[in-house]
Amino acid sequence: MKKFKVAVMGATGVVGKEMLNVLAERKFPVSEVVALASQKSAGKEISFGEKDILTVKALDDYDFTGTDICLASAGGSVSEKFAPKAAKQGCVVIDNTSFFRMDPEIPLVVPEVNPDAIAMYTKRNIIANPNCSTIQMLLALKPLHDIAVVKRVVVSTYQSVSGAGKDAMDELFAQTRSIFVNDPITKEVFKKQIAFNVIPQIDVFLKDGSTKEEWKMVVETQKILDPNIKVSATCVRVPVFICHSEAVSVEFEKPISAAEARKALMSAKGVSVVDRPEEGAFITAVECTGDDAVFVSRIRQDSSVENGLNMWIVSDNLRKGAALNAVQIAEILAKKYLK
Repeated sequence: MKKFKVAVMGATGVVGKEMLNVLAERKFPVSEVVALASQKSAGKEISFGEKDILTVKALDDYDFTGTDICLASAGGSVSEKFAPKAAKQGCVVIDNTSFFRMDPEIPLVVPEVNPDAIAMYTKRNIIANPNCSTIQMLLALKPLHDIAVVKRVVVSTYQSVSGAGKDAMDELFAQTRSIFVNDPITKEVFKKQIAFNVIPQIDVFLKDGSTKEEWKMVVETQKILDPNIKVSATCVRVPVFICHSEAVSVEFEKPISAAEARKALMSAKGVSVVDRPEEGAFITAVECTGDDAVFVSRIRQDSSVENGLNMWIVSDNLRKGAALNAVQIAEILAKKYLK
């Protein structure tokens, strides 16, 4: 089997480290792995798998010639500058930021939903990884859309602080500690206190009153799954370290029962149904941390609309919501296109 030289851009960040973990866990066929980060991180050591230690190289100085695939998660401004550079030097970039997602020439891919879109990568040598909240919702919607056609989605998210990076996780920890020892609360990452609180803002506010995170869920769903689907999203940051949760109400064009939906989801790739709430069998964020699946619970009829269902969807945002999805794209790319 052919092996590939893989670079991870933003390797010292929360998602970058998870990308390295997933590459090692899934035994991606690598000939070499290169950890890239800012100049200040150059020279640091970082783990790859159980035995290998990588020395971080400076992204500014790196020549992508001869590198086959780059998994990028270093922020939109970094991807804006370096992804096209890498692409021009022959490296296929799988970018985890939002910068390229709505570019019509760049495929936006969830492998279980629209894997054929990967073929478009040849236009720019860049593939976009969707927003974490969009990914987990679409894994649950796709099998239902195939049998009943999704018409409208109303989703409220409960998103962990890891979606905002390591500093956000540190802030939650520090604020929680400060409350218990009666120290002053310091707010740097979030405008509001996050410990023991919920914040109805993720990303910046737009002119229509929605946030950019909410806009992402709308337009990414339409680009990946179906442009005719209407989406109303409210995205909320909660004091959880890892895993995003979503309460999703779906209106379909055709009738579909909870039992039919449950059966379809149980056979869907990447989805795990845990739905016996009367026995306490439903998933919470704590229980799926570190897991690759998207978990669906509390599947039930929505009597407020014709052909409606409600669901509870939970997934590890660092894995399926970011690193795992990117590596799965790389696996298809390696197997089908980079022979």
